[in-house]
Amino acid sequence: MIAVAGIAFTFCMVFGGYLLAGGKLGIILKALPFEMMIGGAAIGAFAVANTFASLKQTGKDTLKVFKGSQWKAEDYNQLLQVLYQLINLARKNPVGLEAHIDNPEESEIFRQFPKLLKDHAALDIICDTLRSASMNYDDPMQVEELLDKKIEETKHHLEQSVHGLQSVADGLPALGIVAAVLGVIKTMGSIDQPPEVLGKLIGGALVGTFLGVFLAYCLVAPFALKVKAAADDDINFYRTIKEVFVSHLHQHPPKMCLEVARQNIPHHYRPGFAALDEAIRSLKTNA
Repeated sequence: MIAVAGIAFTFCMVFGGYLLAGGKLGIILKALPFEMMIGGAAIGAFAVANTFASLKQTGKDTLKVFKGSQWKAEDYNQLLQVLYQLINLARKNPVGLEAHIDNPEESEIFRQFPKLLKDHAALDIICDTLRSASMNYDDPMQVEELLDKKIEETKHHLEQSVHGLQSVADGLPALGIVAAVLGVIKTMGSIDQPPEVLGKLIGGALVGTFLGVFLAYCLVAPFALKVKAAADDDINFYRTIKEVFVSHLHQHPPKMCLEVARQNIPHHYRPGFAALDEAIRSLKTNA
């Protein structure tokens, strides 16, 4: 909601100020359908520089401007509960754990958190780490290094959209100049017209430059920053998984593993100690 309000406020300030200064909106509106084609040119240039998969991912990630990170505070609470059950099972019944990590879609533990099952990166981190530990690859330092590499790879993938949007933002002002130059060429073809006609033609040509700068710095670049912020929040979810497993391999008690991870969760997503403790007690009661 704040993103929509921000966009509306930006439009009000830019065009409201223009109108209050005595500007005529008619010139902009008349030229807008033609000058907006620079947006299509930007998309075309982006398509040339990227794969179809990157185009789809960027379109999908742009929704994060309005929706934010896919993981919310309640998701962290549920994640810690799932990890608590898994590391408990890993210590008490390693053989019984295999069914859960080999087929998480059918696991009673994983099915408590359906949203997690849809995230293949998170599932891979959880299942691969537990599977490796069961094969005696359980050195905490080595596992932490391996998890850091996996998380860095995931981060690189999530930030592809950020780089794509930023490249579009960087190119839009130049495309605006291209549109303005074409407008000037058109104007020069009507040089024999009276000043009032030439004024409108020149004004329309400058709309291209205005749109290029406006779209770049008031929309696309802020979109890129918001998508990056959402990607950083998503990465914190994977880092929480890492903290639990590294603590687990250091042979800390399960509750201590959760507390170490909980303390490293950003404060606006961090579940309260009492709420998490109550949820863990509830799991024990149900068990």
